[in-house]
Order: sequence, then C-alpha cells, then structure tokens
Amino acid sequence: MEDIENLKLNALKQIAEAVDVKALDEVRVSVLGKKGSLTEHMKCLGQLSIEEKKQIGQKLNLVKTEIEQAMEARREELSVKELNDKLLRETIDVTLPIRDENIGRIHPVSKIYEEVVAIFGEMGFEVADGPDIEDQFHNFNALNTPANHPARQMQDTFYISNPDSENFDDSYVVRTQTSAVQIRTMEKKQPPIRIIAPGRTYRSDYDATHTPMFHQVEGLVIDKKTSFANLKGCLYDFVKAFFELDDIPVRYRPSYFPFTEPSAEMDIGCKKSKTELKIGAGDDWLEILGCGMVHPNVLKACGINPEEYQGFAFGLGLDRLAMLKYGIPDLRTFFESDVRWLKHYGFMPLDEASMTGGLSNNGGSAR
Repeated sequence: MEDIENLKLNALKQIAEAVDVKALDEVRVSVLGKKGSLTEHMKCLGQLSIEEKKQIGQKLNLVKTEIEQAMEARREELSVKELNDKLLRETIDVTLPIRDENIGRIHPVSKIYEEVVAIFGEMGFEVADGPDIEDQFHNFNALNTPANHPARQMQDTFYISNPDSENFDDSYVVRTQTSAVQIRTMEKKQPPIRIIAPGRTYRSDYDATHTPMFHQVEGLVIDKKTSFANLKGCLYDFVKAFFELDDIPVRYRPSYFPFTEPSAEMDIGCKKSKTELKIGAGDDWLEILGCGMVHPNVLKACGINPEEYQGFAFGLGLDRLAMLKYGIPDLRTFFESDVRWLKHYGFMPLDEASMTGGLSNNGGSAR
C-alpha cells in the first residue's frame, strides 16, 4: 500500500511539473503505459489472494482515476497556456503601416470599373446587373437586331443549345453586350430610368485589341424629355472626369446600331506618335464609344410607350479604357494571370476611386 501511495504522489508531482503537453504525455506513458509503474502493479494482482486482490485492486483503481483526472486538468491548463503563448507571439500591431510588398494588387479593369461607377454615380446613375447567359430575345430581338444581322452569326456569337427545344431560335447565347441588362431593367422598372450596366461580355474574337471575354459598361436614360444634347453633355462630362482633364476635344460621327436612331460614334482628341498616345488637345482623333437615341422599337419591346417616353444609350469597353488611360499595349495580357504584369500595372488595394478623393491619382498605381 505504501508503494502505491508513493507512486501516486510521485506521479502527481511529475504531472504538476510538466512544462508542456509533450512532457505530460511522457509522464502518462511512464505511469499508465503498457510498461508503466501503475500498470506493473496491476499485473501483479494475479499473484495475490482474493482478499488482497480485492483490497489492492480497489486502491490501484482509485489511484489510476486520480492520476487520469490530474492529467486531464493539467493538459487543459497547458493547452490554454500554449494557445496564449502562440497568440502573444503572433500578435499584429494594427496601428503599424501596411507593408506594400506583402499585399496584392488591384487589376486595372477592377480599377476602371470603380472609376466609371464613381463618375456616373455622381451623375445620378444606378448600377444594374444581369445574367451572363441570355436568351435571344433579351440579347438580340428586343434590341431590334434582325435575324440576318452579322452579330447573330455563329462565327461572332457563342451559342448554347436549349435542352428543351431543337429550334435554333430557342437556343441561348453568352451575352455579346450588356445591353441585355437595359432590356431587363426597362421590363421591370417604369421610367424615369437612369442606369449603367457594367459587366463581362463574350464574342468570338482574339487579337491584340480583342479577346473572347471582355468588359463593357452600357448606359441608359429614359424620360419624357431626353434629347441628343443631354447625351452629348453626359458623355462630355464623363470623358473629362475619366481622363482628368479640364477640357477635351470631342466630336460625333454618324453611325448605325440597330437599337438606337439616330446613332453616333464619339471621338476624343489626341496626339499620336510612333511611341506615344496622348489624350487631349492634338491633331488626331480616337474613337472611344458608340451611342444614340433609343430606338422606338426597343421601347415597345419593353412595354414603354415611345409616344410618351424617349431616351439615350451608350456603350464602351472597360478594358479599352484601361489600355488608353494606363498605356497598356495588348488586351490579351489582361487575362494571362501574370503576377509580374499585375505588379507593374496594378493598384494598391486601399486606393479606392471616388470623385471626392480622386480617381487614378488617388494613391496611384503600383508602377
């Protein structure tokens, strides 16, 4: 009995002195393991008489329980201590400045998206969104695009078969323009309407200035009194704010789009050389977007009376805006996931674009 009591006291002492979980496990093995001191005492019970076996066995079981409880309590203490020590070692002082080299970069397209939303947001435009997979009504028919229009040909548009119909006219398309969002907005909302619809679009094209997937933003204004002069004023204010110029030459050339009439393409002044393109005053012109007054057929398709309402629409490429503003020569590099490219052309995550805080000059590029 005395040996058992000494074993218990010695085991409890070792448990209390264990400095970590590993040391505690070593105590457990030395006492309760297959060859542990308490286990050896239990192995000897078979050599004792029935009375001694009962008496000593009961004592050993009590000692075993007491040691296990002490180990569990100590293990919890050590686990809490290890966690606190780890938290103390890994504490971050949030008052320290961010180390630039340890954070990522904002993609130029994401930056342009923020800038465009900030500018049009100041003009009172709301941001609208819609699905990437569209039916032909929203992507073509409601936009007054006839069946024989080149944009609807297989070599220009990605079609997706409709599992519920073998009719080609029922097949879906991966949207070729975010104009489909304008249609969905006009179906759901009564005028006045003032929205922009930024998002991904898809066309079967691939070269230095075209990719199968790219980004557009389209704008729509519908009201009882809306004119081409309103459209010109809106776009002029936009290009001035976007390129951060006090004045910029602009001109409008007649064009054709199925969903607008009259239609135009907007050019901005620039100065071109073999090595540089400078936006602003110059002898050259650069086409930047398409626009026009919403065609009456589009309004009818959306349930809006063209005798009462009229409006204007415009569309431009976010990727192309990024190329122009930040001097990026090849559109394909936008989607190659090259960290070196992103580090060169990207922006710091906290450089948010706003009309009050600034656009591209707000903290600046990582270049």
